[in-house]
Amino acid sequence: MKIVLTAAELLTPSDLIANGVLIIEDGKISRVGSRADTEIPSGARHVDFADAVLAPGFIDVHIHGGAGHDVMEGEPSAMAAIETFLAKHGVTSYCPTTVTAPLDKTLCSLEKLGRAVKANDPDRGIRARPIGVHLEGPFISTVKCGVHPLGDILAPSVEVFEQFWKAAQGRISVMTVAPELPGAQQLIRDATSRGVRVSLGHSDAATDPARAAVKAGASHATHTFNAMRKLDHREPGILGVVLSDDGLSADIIADGIHVAPEMVKMFLAAKGDDRAVLITDAISATGMPDGKYRLGTFDVEVKDGRCMLDGHLAGSVLTMDLAIRNVMTFAQWNLQRSVRLATLNPARLLGIDDRKGSLAPGKDADVVVLSKSGEVIRTIVGGVGV
Repeated sequence: MKIVLTAAELLTPSDLIANGVLIIEDGKISRVGSRADTEIPSGARHVDFADAVLAPGFIDVHIHGGAGHDVMEGEPSAMAAIETFLAKHGVTSYCPTTVTAPLDKTLCSLEKLGRAVKANDPDRGIRARPIGVHLEGPFISTVKCGVHPLGDILAPSVEVFEQFWKAAQGRISVMTVAPELPGAQQLIRDATSRGVRVSLGHSDAATDPARAAVKAGASHATHTFNAMRKLDHREPGILGVVLSDDGLSADIIADGIHVAPEMVKMFLAAKGDDRAVLITDAISATGMPDGKYRLGTFDVEVKDGRCMLDGHLAGSVLTMDLAIRNVMTFAQWNLQRSVRLATLNPARLLGIDDRKGSLAPGKDADVVVLSKSGEVIRTIVGGVGV
């Protein structure tokens, strides 16, 4: 059966269509238009969302968990709880993100996460779908490691990455690397040749190593400003490269805690509508009351929205819908511009914009219904949830 959704506005998100119509058939979008130029098929199920806004489902490329569970658990019940929670906040696709851990534990987690991505059961219901693993660590700087355990950090190694790749059955989509480390450039070239998006982060890199990494194939930056060498006007370092290189996309945690609102606005001015990406960096505590929660192999204390370990921020309890609303507040961007940072831009980063990230015929029917101020009314995953 065809399903027809109508609403006051439809964000593709490149275009805004007033009195939008979206037709879904067999889990795919078959037509997008306005009521003036789109005929509603007879016999179709018609759901009118009145004054609401239809937008693409959100994509989170950096998330460690939620609803009391960490993705490195990898168990079906844990993944189901996380994915159900994500969908309630508009996320339809995500990259389960690891943290640095002992090699055997990382390999075990990657095996489970690789299977989850590979399975990608279309009948899973209204749950976000894992689309590729984000390997955050162990190839990071000991100087800018944040809460990643020092004893488990490894030098960049093609041989070790090959173990990760095999364990995950080739389902690694993003990898964060500190470009100044010996062996980093070779690793970047190898990973990039496999289709992995290499992201610069957890790094104390000066300008030249960062530039060399981009030349080697790095195309993105991880939680800009956080766990990075500070910007200097004579030696701008990694931040100077990230903010000024028009070929790099970059993500940011727009919770007002990791990065001040003024800096979020500055970041958006530098990277613009096309290259800025929102992430949550959310941990298992997201959606839960204050207390102690797991992040990888260690415990984090969560209180008043801050996730802390030994005086360092350890992920967030941010949700993607709140991140979008924060951008609207911090930078005075409208809903359409803000939504793009969580839909089309991350889809392009991952190279999946042929099927996700925008509302267009032939693409997956991943849709979030929003109020005009950005609150989630309903989430539809692969046409399920209407």
